[in-house]
Amino acid sequence: MTAFAPPGWPDGVRPPGAPDWEATAVSFLFDCCPADFRAYPVLRRHPLVLARFAAHFVAGQCRSAQEGLAEIRTSLQGLVGVEVVESAAQAWLEQGARLARTTRAVGLVEEALRGQVFRPRL
Repeated sequence: MTAFAPPGWPDGVRPPGAPDWEATAVSFLFDCCPADFRAYPVLRRHPLVLARFAAHFVAGQCRSAQEGLAEIRTSLQGLVGVEVVESAAQAWLEQGARLARTTRAVGLVEEALRGQVFRPRL
């Protein structure tokens, strides 16, 4: 059977079952985390543990983006122009969308590391 990557699979990560797919998955997962996570041998040796760490870290970023968007207008009101506030809100919205895509990608990689086999829908 040919390796298949489902919708939302991260760019640059080979499909599950392809040669060296786990190495590309590990690289992606580390890129989703703070750089100092690379210093922990347990994360380098156990991709599934790394996936859990990445999932928690990205979830925290999502919460932060939501909180930032919720308070940006009131926290900057009267301090900068309205157009600046709206640009800042737009930046939070874009980050939220990017983080939602990253959350899905990390989740798919974790599922694959747990042995989930993805098949194309007919």
